[in-house]
Amino acid sequence: MAETKQKKVTAQKPEKKKAATRSKVESNKLELLVTIVNRQKAEFYMDLIQSYEANMQMACQAQGTATPDMRKILGLVDIDKTVIFSVVQESRVSDIMYQLSKRFRTIKNGGGIAYTIPLASVIGVAVYTFLSNNKDAVKEGN
Repeated sequence: MAETKQKKVTAQKPEKKKAATRSKVESNKLELLVTIVNRQKAEFYMDLIQSYEANMQMACQAQGTATPDMRKILGLVDIDKTVIFSVVQESRVSDIMYQLSKRFRTIKNGGGIAYTIPLASVIGVAVYTFLSNNKDAVKEGN
């Protein structure tokens, strides 16, 4: 009978540790920020997003598909675009979006589109730690 109680106590200890790790991970969720801007302004926007601890960014060159008449109506000058993919912490999204919308309105030819997609999972503690700037997760995981 004493052996049974010891097994139950032993089985509960790892679950508590997992729960603590889960709450730490859940509080630091990640989102994929997609930003589409004029190609000549891409470096500026990448630097701006980087200042919010985005450890991973990727930029892809693209071209807008609007017809010349539509571009004239909308006041679009340049069809050369850059799509920036950035992994950011969920807690930083509102600050980043505020700064992006502010810059979209105030910088000449600096308009753009930005939206986020929540990330459901990331494979590997080291990858998650890098993307989220969560150095404590590695210490707890080992």
